[in-house]
Amino acid sequence: MLRYGVIGTGMMGIEHMMNVRSVEGAEVTAYADPHEQSRIAAATIAPEAVSFTDHRELLGSGLCDAIVVATPNHTHAAVLEEVLATDLHVLTEKPLATTIEDCRRIEALAGDRDAITWVGLEYRYMPPVARLIAEVRAGTVGVPHTFAIREHRFPFLPKVDDWNRFNANTGGTLVEKCCHFFDLMTHVLEAAPVRVVASGGQAVNHLDEAYDGQVPDILDHAYVIVEYDSGARALLDLNMFAEATHEQEELAVVGDRGKVEALIPSEIVRIGRRGRHFIGGVEVHEVADDRITYEGHHHGSSQLEHLDFIAACQAGEAPKVSVADGTLSVAVGLAAQRSISESRWVGIDEIL
Repeated sequence: MLRYGVIGTGMMGIEHMMNVRSVEGAEVTAYADPHEQSRIAAATIAPEAVSFTDHRELLGSGLCDAIVVATPNHTHAAVLEEVLATDLHVLTEKPLATTIEDCRRIEALAGDRDAITWVGLEYRYMPPVARLIAEVRAGTVGVPHTFAIREHRFPFLPKVDDWNRFNANTGGTLVEKCCHFFDLMTHVLEAAPVRVVASGGQAVNHLDEAYDGQVPDILDHAYVIVEYDSGARALLDLNMFAEATHEQEELAVVGDRGKVEALIPSEIVRIGRRGRHFIGGVEVHEVADDRITYEGHHHGSSQLEHLDFIAACQAGEAPKVSVADGTLSVAVGLAAQRSISESRWVGIDEIL
């Protein structure tokens, strides 16, 4: 039985607790959060777990084998510095950190440990996305040349003290929200990002809010192009005032032999093979994973992620989503944020 401690029991911390509760071989034995209402919420999910106001007390309690870090983005680096000083396994929420300097520091600390450090980029585990990745790996599209991701969704949700309303706390929308997608681009294309150009702004969301006289400054829409050393290109189309839509995410990889696309939440994968199919007449597959017993906020991907995390901890295997993966996903997001603010292409080497 893998004993989990959860640091930060806001929305994502509770989501992780729900997922741990739904898998065999694991339990939440402790949690920590300075916010009383967050601890009350956690107690309803894991009433037998020990509650702490300070995560340092949890780390020294001896109650846990693995830690989930689900605190606000700008606190990840400081919390992880203390967690990584232990011999506990760690699954940290994305983004790894809000600056590349903090990401590099976390990489160095994680590299000296025998325990696992895993970054929670769970979009890889969404069943349609996992099928898309498998098809690309199998050569269905041939050599992938373009990868387009569209996310049309709702605005940022309320968080404790609405910390997610400001770039200083989140790293910026293209780090906070979109590091998932930049990770997918790099993972699917199996290439290194070289340079980024982006255009975006804040047109609709949170403009009527103010916190200590400050209006939120987070982007609510953007287009981002990423060029890779393989010659491939990737595109992100993000809109966060588009909840009146059918698909929240649409992903499409195109190569010289065909196209594969994943649709969420329809849970559909479409495959078109050049020379066999034409527009309107492609393969359509409904995709599911029968291991999922709790869908949560991410279509069951978090549960699948925890299954792999638990297996890796028990077997002493390397993490499937590494700290280096987390750093690179943040670097692309930071490059996109800089591209918008400076109206130019930004090389990844400028960030790294």
